[in-house]
Amino acid sequence: MNDAEVIVVGGGHNGLICAAYLARAGVQTVLLEARDSVGGCASTVNDLGARFNICACDHSLIRAMPLIDELDLVHYGLDYLEPEATYVNTFHDNMGSWVFYHDHEQTIEGLSKTHPSEVDNYKRYLKDSMPVANLAIEIAKTGVSLKEFLQTASKRRMRGASRLLRWSKASALDVFNEYFDDWRMYMPGISTGPTVWGAPPEAPGTGLAATVYATRHLIASGRPRKGSGSLPDAILRSFLDSGGKVHVNSVVEKLIIEQNRVRAVQLQNGNILKTSKVVAACDPHRVLLNWVDEAPVRSKRVFDRWRNEPSPEGYESKIDGIIERLPQYKFMTEFSGKFDHTELGQSTVVISPSPEKLAEAHKLKSKGEISDKPTMLASVPSVLDPEMKAQNGLHTFGIEVLFTPYSLKGGWTGSEEPKKWLDIWGNLAEGNSVADITKWRAMTPDVYERDFFMSKGHSPGYAASPLATLVGKNKELSRYQTPINGLFLTGAATFPGAGIFGAPGANTAKVLIKSPEQE
Repeated sequence: MNDAEVIVVGGGHNGLICAAYLARAGVQTVLLEARDSVGGCASTVNDLGARFNICACDHSLIRAMPLIDELDLVHYGLDYLEPEATYVNTFHDNMGSWVFYHDHEQTIEGLSKTHPSEVDNYKRYLKDSMPVANLAIEIAKTGVSLKEFLQTASKRRMRGASRLLRWSKASALDVFNEYFDDWRMYMPGISTGPTVWGAPPEAPGTGLAATVYATRHLIASGRPRKGSGSLPDAILRSFLDSGGKVHVNSVVEKLIIEQNRVRAVQLQNGNILKTSKVVAACDPHRVLLNWVDEAPVRSKRVFDRWRNEPSPEGYESKIDGIIERLPQYKFMTEFSGKFDHTELGQSTVVISPSPEKLAEAHKLKSKGEISDKPTMLASVPSVLDPEMKAQNGLHTFGIEVLFTPYSLKGGWTGSEEPKKWLDIWGNLAEGNSVADITKWRAMTPDVYERDFFMSKGHSPGYAASPLATLVGKNKELSRYQTPINGLFLTGAATFPGAGIFGAPGANTAKVLIKSPEQE
C-alpha cells in the first residue's frame, strides 16, 4: 500500500463522501474499509436469491444536501424513485391509521378523511414548524458554530430562530403535545425520530425531532433505483474518478502518534501507512479508546471523558425476505374508498406502539427484553422498484424492529425472537402473510457486530442538543477536530447526526481542507 496525504477510515456513505470531497480538492486520499466492499449500513447486498438493503431504504435529508450535485452523483448512476405516499402510519391495535404525503396539502386532505378533528392542529403545527425545519436544514448544510448560526438565521431574517432554540431545550413529547390531541398523530414522528435514536421522547433536548413531519414535507423521501447501495456506489465512482484509492479488507489496529501528531496508521496485518491526517468515519469510542495507545497529555481530559462514557449497545434489527403475495394490511379496510388514488404498497408502513407501550419498551430494553408491541418499519421495496424483485420474480420485503437489545436475555444464538416479530407483523395483515414468506433472514445486533465491525452492534448517532452544539461542546463531534493534530472524526456520531444524511462527511472534508497545518 502507498502512503497518503489523508487516510479516511471507514467506507460508509459519510466516509465515502468525505473522501470524495478531498480527492476532488486535489488531496491525495486513500480510503480504508474493513469489509470486502464499501457502503456500510447504506449497502444493498445479495442473499437468498435477492437484493436487500442493510438498513432503511428511504432517503430524505441527503436529498437536500448540495453534495449530490457537487459530487456529480446523478452522472455516476444515482437515480431516486419517489413513492406516491411516503408513509402509512398505523398501530398495533389496527385503529387510527393515516397517510403521510410529501405534499402537505395531500396529507391534510387525507387527515380530513381519517382524523378530521386534527386537521386544524396539523395546520397550526406546520405554520410553526416549517421555519424551524428550514433553518435546521440550512445549518446542517454548512456546519455549525454560533457565528454560522447567526449568519444563517440572519439571511432568513431570523425566521424560526427563537423557536429552534426553545425547542432545542424541550422534549419531542413536549413539542408534539403543544399541537396534537390524539397520540396517534405524533407517535409516528417519535417512531422515526427519538425511537430510532434510542432516546425516550420525554428526554430534554429531543424537541427538534418534532420537526420530522415538516422536514419531510420540505424534502421528498426517495429510494435509489436498484437499492440503497446505489448511493455509496455512485459516491465511490466519483471518488475513484477524482484519483482516490480504496483498500478493502483493511482493519485498523492503531494510530501511530508522536508528539501529539498523527504519523501513520497500522493495520491488523502489520502494514503501516504513513500519513499526517486521518479521518475516522466510525465509532468514536473505538477510535479514541482502542486506536490510541496512550493519550497525549494535552488531550487527556477528552480521552478521560470518553473512557468514562459507557460503551453503547445496538438495539436495532431487520428482517429481510421473499414473499409470494403482497401483504394486505387490515388498515386497507379502514381506508376503503379514501385513498384509492394512491398506490399504498409503495409506502413504508410505520407501526407505532402506544406511548405507554413505548415507555415499557424502553424499560424492557435495559433488562435485555423485547416488547410484544415493538416499533416496526415495514416495506416492500420491489413494488416501487421492480429491479428489487428476487431472481424468481417474487417481491422482497423488509421489517426494521426496535428495540432489540444486543445483550438479549438468553443471547441471540438460537433465539426465537425474530420469528415472533414476523408473527406480530403478520397479525396486522389479513389472512396469513407469514405463510406467504418463502425465505427470510434476520439481521440482529450480533450480526451487525460480526459482519459490519459495529461494536456491540451499535450504529452511532450524534446525540448532543442544538444548544450544546452551537457553543462547541465536545468539539471532536461538533467541529470534527480532535485534540490530536491531524486526527479528525466524521460519520453518524458527529454533527448533524445519524441516518442517510451525508452532511457530516461533507462538513468534515470542508473543515479539513480549510484547516491550517497544525504544529
